[in-house]
Amino acid sequence: MRVFNCDHCGHLVFFDSVQCLHCGSALAFLPDQLTMAALTPAPQDGPDLWRRLGERGTAQYSGRLYRMCHNHTTYDACNFAVPSNDYAQLCVSCRQTRLLPDLSDPANLRRWKQIEGAKRQLFYTLARLGLEPVPGRSGPVFEFLADLLGGPAILTGHQGGTITLNVAEADDDERARRRIALGEPYRTLIGHLRHESGHFYWDQLVRDGQRLDAFRNLFGDERQDYAAALDAHYAKGSNGNDWFLNHVSAYAAAHPWEDWAETWAHYLHMVDLLETAASYQTAVTVPDPHMALRHHVTDPFAASHPDFQDLVRQWVPLTLLLNSLNRSLGQDDAYPFALSSGAMVKLRFVHDLVQEAQQPADSGAPHLATSALE
Repeated sequence: MRVFNCDHCGHLVFFDSVQCLHCGSALAFLPDQLTMAALTPAPQDGPDLWRRLGERGTAQYSGRLYRMCHNHTTYDACNFAVPSNDYAQLCVSCRQTRLLPDLSDPANLRRWKQIEGAKRQLFYTLARLGLEPVPGRSGPVFEFLADLLGGPAILTGHQGGTITLNVAEADDDERARRRIALGEPYRTLIGHLRHESGHFYWDQLVRDGQRLDAFRNLFGDERQDYAAALDAHYAKGSNGNDWFLNHVSAYAAAHPWEDWAETWAHYLHMVDLLETAASYQTAVTVPDPHMALRHHVTDPFAASHPDFQDLVRQWVPLTLLLNSLNRSLGQDDAYPFALSSGAMVKLRFVHDLVQEAQQPADSGAPHLATSALE
């Protein structure tokens, strides 16, 4: 995630911070402002209310009042705040979760906290892209479930607007086992959520957005038998080695729906990493004896309609640097992909749809609707 500064003292703070280590201020993320903020208790204004502090280095107050998310006060599992005029107990991210595993099990509690953290990161990126729920548009619903002895296995997936995730995916060893068993080079919680959100937004942007013909021309006909396509993909195993010509990953070649979801996830990877690098004012020079070009990374959300080629020109050298840094520490590549021109065309398609779908923001802030779950 991008980095922030404490708006009381200016010290560096992070997306998941709950306290400034420099001035001791309580911190919370404000979804209505899409920023981290320093807060101070405001009991004079009401029970459990907090007031946002003013500009850095001052004790002035902004006037905005908030409450901490119920999952923060009860489970220490969230750092999002709720505007005081929103009477929901949960923040806009936590209220999207409909079903939870048995939280009396310490292992499930730990897993759930990790998954909610990844979901808040997804929420942030979608909100920056203008895709979080606004009036007239629904958002995804999440179910985080655990396998029960003697019961059916919980499968991660999307159906009818609901994203289901097996909480075992929060365990590093289990995630690594599945990654190896399925021959995947990359398997993370945020990767899962980004992929499954792609299925949700396919319904909204492609199917309901009257873009099926354009989609089929590029990704293929999604009406082909899905189960049969997956069976054929797994039966082929490592024998199918030409997927990289037109797909972002081997799994993307299984079916047009998976091709879209994998491409969508990669697009979210790209804009999130670029924003993070830009917040550090990163510039990358790729060593080349003939022409060493310096690439300055810019915030992909700074312009209302960023140019796709500009994003790619920054993205490629940034992933080279990222993987080289990982290798210097004896780690695997953080981004184990090399995108072909065919895959780039599909990424461009996602980019264009996202740009078309963006909602105009009021006073620079997103208009987030209250979930239908409340």
